[in-house]
Amino acid sequence: MNPRPLFRVALALALTVASTARAAEPTTTLKDAFKAQFPVGTAVNRSMMMGGAGFRRSAEQNAQDIALLKQHFNQITAENDMKWQLIHPREGANGYDFGPADALVEFGLGNHMQIVGHTLVWHSQTPNWVFAGTNPPPPSATNAAPSAPAIAANASTNAPGTNQPGRRGFGPGFGGFGRYDGPRASRDELLQRMHDHIHSVVGRYKGRVKVWDVVNEALADGNGTNVFRSSLWFEIVGPDFIAKAFQFAHEADPDAILRYNDYGLENPAKRKRLIALIKELQANHVPVHAIGSQAHVNISMSFETMDQSIAEIATLGLPIHITELDVNSAQSGQRGFGADVASNASTTQGGLVSEADKKLADAYAGIFRAFLKHRDSVKLVTFWGVNDGVSWRAQGKPLPFDGDNRPKPAFDALIEEAKTIGSATP
Repeated sequence: MNPRPLFRVALALALTVASTARAAEPTTTLKDAFKAQFPVGTAVNRSMMMGGAGFRRSAEQNAQDIALLKQHFNQITAENDMKWQLIHPREGANGYDFGPADALVEFGLGNHMQIVGHTLVWHSQTPNWVFAGTNPPPPSATNAAPSAPAIAANASTNAPGTNQPGRRGFGPGFGGFGRYDGPRASRDELLQRMHDHIHSVVGRYKGRVKVWDVVNEALADGNGTNVFRSSLWFEIVGPDFIAKAFQFAHEADPDAILRYNDYGLENPAKRKRLIALIKELQANHVPVHAIGSQAHVNISMSFETMDQSIAEIATLGLPIHITELDVNSAQSGQRGFGADVASNASTTQGGLVSEADKKLADAYAGIFRAFLKHRDSVKLVTFWGVNDGVSWRAQGKPLPFDGDNRPKPAFDALIEEAKTIGSATP
C-alpha cells in the first residue's frame, strides 16, 4: 500500500485544523493593544473617505485599506484635505472646498474615531493668493535668531542668518511645495486672511474636530543660527504669526486642543529651539495645549534617542502627541532627522537597507518602548499612513503593514511591547 495518499490526507487535515484554530483566535489590534495608554491613529487620504479608486490604489485595494483602518485605528488625521491648498484654494468666503474634509469628519464620527485637523498655518501647500498683494518683496529676506521676547512681539526685522529659504517650485500659481516670489500682502492683510481662514475652518468643525495642528514646521532645521524657518509667514508678519494663529484658533473653538507640530525634534539643536519657543509662548499666555512631534524617523532610531527626546519635551509640562510616525527603511533615508516634504523623494532612493524587516521591527520596538516609558506625557500616537502602499514614503516601506495590508514583523514587535507595559523601561 502506498502511504503517500494517507500522508497527504493527514497533512491536509492538520492544516485545516490549524487554520480553523488560528481563525478562532481573537485578533489583536493596535488600538486594543494600547487602549490603556493612548489612542492609535493614522493619516487617511481622500479615497478612503469618499470611496472608489485612489492614488496608486484600485477600488478593491482601497476597500481593503478602509477595512484595516477600521480594525486597527481609533483616530484619524487628513493627510492633505484640511491643508490650505485643498480646503481653501480660492480667495474669499466662497473659495472653500469643504467636501472631502466634511467626508472625513463624518467618517470619523460614524466610526467612533477621534479627529485631528491638519493643518491651519504652514509654509507649504498654501495657495499663492494668500501671500499676494501690492508690496514688492525685499531684495533679500533674512532670518536670524531673535531674542526670546521677540517671539511673541511684533518684531519682524532680523540680521542675516545661516538658512536660506527654499526655492523648490511646482510651476506658476501652484504655491504648494514651492515659494511665492511675487508682490506681497502687507502684514495686516496677511493676518486678516489668516484670521478669516482659521475662524471659517475651525468654526465649521467646532466640537467635532477636537485637536488642531495650528502651526506646522515653523522652526529652522540644522545647527545654524536661525530659530525660525524662512517662510513668508515669518517674513511678512514676523515671529508673532505663531501666537496670532493660536489666538485665532482659540477664539474659533475655545474647547479644542491646539498643538504646535514639527519634525526632527529628535535632533537636540531643533529640540532646543522648540523648547525656547514654547516657553516664550507660555510666558505670554498663548494657548498652546500640546506638542506634536512628527517622528518621521529612520531604522537607526534607538530607544535611547527617542527616550531623551520625549523626556526633554516633557519638561514643558504639555501633552506630547506623536503626530506623523513612520520609520524609513530606504538606504538614502538613514542620514539624519530631516523630513521636509520637498526633499522626501531623495530620502526614499537606493533600495532598502539589508534585513529591512528585522531592523524595522527593532526600531519600532525601541520607539514604542520609549512611548510607553513616558506614557504620562505621550497621549496620542498617529502613524502617517495605514500601510506601505499609501505612504508618502512608499519606497521606504515605513509602516507596520505592507501594501497588501498584511502585518509585518514590525506589527508583531509593537504587540509584544504592549504586552510588557508593566516593565516599559529597558
